[in-house]
Amino acid sequence: MTIHPTGNHPIAIGKNPERSRDHNRRVVLDIVRQHETLGRAHIAKLTQLTPQAVANIVDELVGEGLLMEMGRRRTGRGQPPIQFAVNPEGGFTIGVEIAADHIVTVALDLAGRLRASRILALKDSGPDHVLSTFAAEVATIAAEAGSRLLGIGVVMPGPFEIDGMTSVGPTTLPGWSGRDAAKVLGEACGHPVIVENDATAAAVGERLFGTGHSISNFCMVYFGVGLGLGIIQDGSPYRGAFGNAGEIGHVTVVPKGKQCPSCGQLGCLEGYVSVYALKEKLACAGIVETDFADLERLHAQSHPVIIEWVEDAATYLGPMVAMLENILDPQTLIFGGALPDAIIDDVIGHMNQLPTSVASRRQRDLPRVMRGKTGQLTAALGAAALPLFDMVTPKLEISLPASAAALA
Repeated sequence: MTIHPTGNHPIAIGKNPERSRDHNRRVVLDIVRQHETLGRAHIAKLTQLTPQAVANIVDELVGEGLLMEMGRRRTGRGQPPIQFAVNPEGGFTIGVEIAADHIVTVALDLAGRLRASRILALKDSGPDHVLSTFAAEVATIAAEAGSRLLGIGVVMPGPFEIDGMTSVGPTTLPGWSGRDAAKVLGEACGHPVIVENDATAAAVGERLFGTGHSISNFCMVYFGVGLGLGIIQDGSPYRGAFGNAGEIGHVTVVPKGKQCPSCGQLGCLEGYVSVYALKEKLACAGIVETDFADLERLHAQSHPVIIEWVEDAATYLGPMVAMLENILDPQTLIFGGALPDAIIDDVIGHMNQLPTSVASRRQRDLPRVMRGKTGQLTAALGAAALPLFDMVTPKLEISLPASAAALA
C-alpha cells in the first residue's frame, strides 16, 4: 500500500492485480467515505485503478448494500456522472469497553456515525458477571441499531501476558488470567470478537472521530481506570511486538514511592495520576462511590482533593510529555478518556511550563498537548472501529498480535 498526502487525508492507492481484490474494495470504500460522494471516474483517478476495475468493484459494493447511488452531479457538458456514497444502512459494528468499574457500548453504522450508546456501572468485574453483562449489553445495543451486524470489537485494560501485571490490581480485570478473552466473549454473545488494548483503541477512536481526525502522528494519554498510552504512527495504531506498547502507567516517577497495586513496583505513574488514584484520594477524604457526574460536580465546586490531584497530575505528566516527544516525535499529545472535559482541561492548563524537548519549536501547527473530543466513548468508539475499518479502510487494517487475543 502506498500513502500520498492530500490535504488532511492520506490517499491509499489500489492495486490492479486480481489477487488484490480485497485491498481494492477497501481502497474504494475508504476513498468514497473520505469524500462523502464520488463518481466512478473520480474514484479511478484517486485510487489509480483502471476504470473497469472501479466499475466492477462499485457495482459489487452497491449489490452488497455497502455503497448506494446518489444521483447525478452536473459538471457541464455531457452526461453527468452518477455519484456514490457509503450506505449507512449497509450494516453496523459494536464496540465495547470493559473497564474495571464500567462497561461502555456503542454502535456505529457503515459511515462511521454513532447509532446508539450505553454506559453501565460495573459493580462486579469477575469473569462470570462481566460475560453475562457483556452479552446483555451487546443484545440491547444491537436491537437499537438495527440493520446487519458486521463485527464486534472489545477493549480491555492491558498489559497482556505480563507476569505479575496482567489481571492484577484495581485498574485491571481480576480473574481473567489464562482465559482466551476473544473466545469466551465471542461465545457469550454469539459473534466473533476482536480484542484490543484500551489505550490503543482509544487512540484509534480519537483518530477517526475526534481531535486526531486530521493528525497522522500523535500520542494519546488515556485516562481509563488506570493510565495508558495509545500511539498513532503515520495514521495507523502502533502496538509493539506483543500489543503492549504505551504502558506508561507503570513507568516509575517517584523512586521509592507508594506501592503500585497492579504491579507491586514503587512509584508508578498510574498510582498518582489515574482515575483510580483520584477516587482513592477522594475515598480517603470520606467521599466514596464517585462516578463521572460526581467528579464533574466536585470539580465545578473546586473541591480541594480534586484541585490537589490536578496539580499533582500536571506535575508528573509534564516530564512524561517531554519524554514521549523526545522518543516518538509526535505532532501533538492528546489527553482523553474517563474524566470530565473540565478536569482534563484543568490538568493541561496547569502544564503551561512544559520541559524543553524536540517539540519546543517556535513555529507549531498544533499545541504540544490537546484534549480529545470523544470523552467517555473514546475507547468504545475505537473498539467499534476495529471491525468497521478493517473492512472499510486500508489505512487502519487491523493485524492484532496473538497476545492481544488472550489474557494470560
